[in-house]
Amino acid sequence: MSLLPYALPVAAALLLIVFFAGLPALHRCALPRAEERRFTAADGWILAVLMLVYGAVAFWQLGNTASPESFVLMESRSVTLTLPEDGEPDALWLFTGVGAGSYEIETSSDGLEFTPLQRFEQNYVAVLKWDSVPLEAAPRPLRCVRLRCVSGNPWLGELAVRGADGTLLAVTADVPELVDENAYAPEKSDFSNSSYFDEIYHARTAWEHLNGVWPYEISHPPLGKEILSLGVLLFGMTPFGWRFSGTLFGVLMLPVLYLLLKRLFGGKEIPALGTIVFAADFMHFVQTRIATIDTYAVFFILLMYLFMYVWLEEDKPWALALCGLSFGLGAASKWTALYAGAGLAVLWAIHWLKTLLLPREERPGFGAFLKNVGLCLVFFIALPALIYYLSYIPYGRAADCAPFSAPYTRLVLDNQRFMFSYHSSIVAEHPYSSRWYQWLLDIRPILYYLEYFPDGSRSSICAFLSPALCWGGLLSLFVLIYEAFFRADRRAGFILIGYLAQLLPWVFITRLTFAYHYFPSSVFLALALGYVFALLRENRPRWRLYAVSFAAASVLLFALFYPVLSGAPCGAPGTALGAGLLQWLPTWPI
Repeated sequence: MSLLPYALPVAAALLLIVFFAGLPALHRCALPRAEERRFTAADGWILAVLMLVYGAVAFWQLGNTASPESFVLMESRSVTLTLPEDGEPDALWLFTGVGAGSYEIETSSDGLEFTPLQRFEQNYVAVLKWDSVPLEAAPRPLRCVRLRCVSGNPWLGELAVRGADGTLLAVTADVPELVDENAYAPEKSDFSNSSYFDEIYHARTAWEHLNGVWPYEISHPPLGKEILSLGVLLFGMTPFGWRFSGTLFGVLMLPVLYLLLKRLFGGKEIPALGTIVFAADFMHFVQTRIATIDTYAVFFILLMYLFMYVWLEEDKPWALALCGLSFGLGAASKWTALYAGAGLAVLWAIHWLKTLLLPREERPGFGAFLKNVGLCLVFFIALPALIYYLSYIPYGRAADCAPFSAPYTRLVLDNQRFMFSYHSSIVAEHPYSSRWYQWLLDIRPILYYLEYFPDGSRSSICAFLSPALCWGGLLSLFVLIYEAFFRADRRAGFILIGYLAQLLPWVFITRLTFAYHYFPSSVFLALALGYVFALLRENRPRWRLYAVSFAAASVLLFALFYPVLSGAPCGAPGTALGAGLLQWLPTWPI
């Protein structure tokens, strides 16, 4: 058996061994001084550069900025296209909206008698996508094409006809709104002009929220989809528009992580290098560029732990209040943020238990504890509950009921019951599903998008952690376990609790799971690597060589894997490269 397919993972493993071999004898890592934690103008410039570079890469070729945006409800309706006499029609192109239904496609040579051609199904998968129907079997000369909605209530965005030479034909229709944007019809349907993977649920829900339509996807809280809709408001119902908010939040994660690293370890090098490793992570890049809601949960989880650490270190009430606010926003985006809330509760409880063990003269009074409990009740219970409740306003608008009314309250409660029932009883299979123990070693990525084109080119988008962050972060966790239990380092414990709060619930969840459920944990892997960098800084004169090399290797890995992370088309020679990159391990998809 050839060893060539295993050359890259073996090389990566050897580099990690070399890196961790540089660790000194483990001891408690010193806390940074106040001046080392202070944010300076130099930090601002470093962050600005990191955000600018990453933002440019993330927004590059994110998706088309122009797409059909006027949709027609086709329930029990028909539309007839009249084709020009010159030109040879080859294919009918449809841009589907929300809703499900069936169309009977008919053709005619004279516009009077129509012959059935085929049935087109617009189901829940065919949402916000360009699709084509061949017209080769239609009679000649072909002068008219008619679509009759024979079932369901689908929305249709646009119709276009391409000729045999690939050019768009100048067609007219008795429903003008369906041919007013056919210049956007692509030569091929791909991720740049159509939805992919779970965008068929979340991007459509953004449109439904904006248009007062009852949402199809109600298995997650609404806030993440409402944030997603802000990009649609700014840039239209286009692939770029529905992906904008997530990508922006992916950029905004970087300063939050930088600030947390600076609080934990001080200086400029470790925050900068840790942020670079996270910015170059595959999951961070891919997951924030797809119009789903995980990005918002992870962003608010980062904010929660930043503010919690500030409170633990400085006992600032405003920091605990902002932590609670972030928790509320996260929980209203996706329930995975509730796991983070459990981690925060553990950190809060440990803090007060340690406080109770202080000598009597150093211990704060019972009144201080009650005051803190009151603050938590307001900002971790009442405020999150209010945010969560008000996030259902688009549901109320669709159901024509006002907030705080009995019908509104009922629909909120009914949705909680549905979500719990749905997630606890879902039974399904998926070729790219994976379990929590597979996430730890990158054993089974998820392939979001794969398309082979007639010219032999290939386009793919695969979501998984960078081997540098996944494997290096996992090894760093073992260092943190030692530091937390044998050196009583509270920062190591802080990071471990955050990581375990996101991972442990999945150990007991038996429903279908995927690699992207590990995304929130990746934040704490980056923090764990930052801890290892700090240990090196204290004990190795040439520590920068280790840390900079690790960050550089992360960036090089990102550049190497970019074609299978971004959907960038690879020519025929690149097809083999794309398949090879997606099969480092036998369990990786091709």
